[in-house]
Amino acid sequence: MRETAGLSLRDLARVALSSKSHLHDFECGRKLPSFETVERIDQALSADGELMRMVVSVPGWADPAMRRRSFVGMAAGLAVGLPQAVYDIPGRRRTEPAVAQAVLRTARLRRLDDYLGGTDTYAIYLAEVESTAALLRAGSHSESTGRGLLAVLAEQAQMAGFSAFDAGWQSEAERLFRLSLTAAQDAGDVALAANALTFLGYQQLAIEGRGADLSVAACEAAIHATPRVRALQLERRAWAHAVEGQSHAAEASLGAAEAALHNYDDRAEPDWAHWVDEIEIRIMAGRCWTVLGRPLRAISVLEQALRAYEDTHSRDKALYLTFLAQAYLDANEVEQGCDVIEHAMDLASGVGSVRPRQRVAELVRRLGAGSAVPRVAEVSAYAAEWATRGPSLPAPTPRTGPGQPRSAPR
Repeated sequence: MRETAGLSLRDLARVALSSKSHLHDFECGRKLPSFETVERIDQALSADGELMRMVVSVPGWADPAMRRRSFVGMAAGLAVGLPQAVYDIPGRRRTEPAVAQAVLRTARLRRLDDYLGGTDTYAIYLAEVESTAALLRAGSHSESTGRGLLAVLAEQAQMAGFSAFDAGWQSEAERLFRLSLTAAQDAGDVALAANALTFLGYQQLAIEGRGADLSVAACEAAIHATPRVRALQLERRAWAHAVEGQSHAAEASLGAAEAALHNYDDRAEPDWAHWVDEIEIRIMAGRCWTVLGRPLRAISVLEQALRAYEDTHSRDKALYLTFLAQAYLDANEVEQGCDVIEHAMDLASGVGSVRPRQRVAELVRRLGAGSAVPRVAEVSAYAAEWATRGPSLPAPTPRTGPGQPRSAPR
């Protein structure tokens, strides 16, 4: 069709607001375009909908943004449809089985974060925070049940806080992280309180470029925690040291995180640390080497780890790819860096998260529009178009917040 229309790949890329490499991949069948891209190409080739019909008929094709919108709708339905724990029944005294049900519900909802951005999950998670806080304020429970509910509240506040952080709502994120810290301390859950400190440090790093003191405090508090929890705190400590330019401390923390993960322990791991594994630690190592200015070391680690990372985890993989792209640019491998930036943009399309978008914007600015490398011009043009179709990130609805939950009766 393109050749019949007398258009080169470069000409078509310009009118279709895409990149030449993307179009080549589409023609070769290596990738399937999004609905918007197909529509623009169809119009550019005057195909009168023929190209659209051809692509839509491909088995398994679905536009990523459409799939994500569908998933958000299903997620909202899931949140409503999950059975409320028995402690929601008016007048009924809340018991230990009720805590177990709340823990299970929270674990199920936590999986939404694997696939959705913060703007999609924030309202769902905040509703859970408010529901659990209301139950605690009612006070109709035993001391042990109260402590269990406080721990659930701490987990839920961390989930909601991270969603706010991911959406760029920093004041709300800090409020929820601090609520989590207080709830975890009142519950007597040292590991969960340490994780709240880690979240506060991670946020401070993102905003101010410092936060190692909080990560160090979290590691000291969680020194007797289970292996995955220890590994999580240590890898976040490594990141804090790396951002602050402390290469030796970062490397030591990475080594300690890897060692902690392989320690034998017959205690059950908390669900909030279920995602910590060797791949995650290798990715964190690659990110650390990138910000420490060791691109060759970062490229080796990130290339291997990201090959094993599913594209369905689009927000996280897009974010991690930006560090690989940065390492390529630092190593003067500009064209490879451009390819990775383009992949990150594709994954982040339609994701309700500011973090990969901010990182992509920084890298594109670094490339510069005046570069003599043709690939830079292509990616810069694609990035300009990509930025116009980003998700809207409205501020969270003002809330009074769940307030300070009543501690378990003494």
